[in-house]
Amino acid sequence: MAKGKNIRIRIILECTRCAQKSVNKESMGISRYITQKNRHNTPSRLELKKFCPCCCKHMIHTEIKK
Repeated sequence: MAKGKNIRIRIILECTRCAQKSVNKESMGISRYITQKNRHNTPSRLELKKFCPCCCKHMIHTEIKK
């Protein structure tokens, strides 16, 4: 049997609020998570609500380019 292409890809999720603050150099750092997604089921950019240790609350994390 032939092997298929890799359907699951590794993505990086970044906090939207910390990314905006890093431009102004006000924040202590940027919260990032590494996870996987199925390329066929979710072709658009992924957005998840995750805990941000820099903001100390749950914030929306969006997929960024590698």
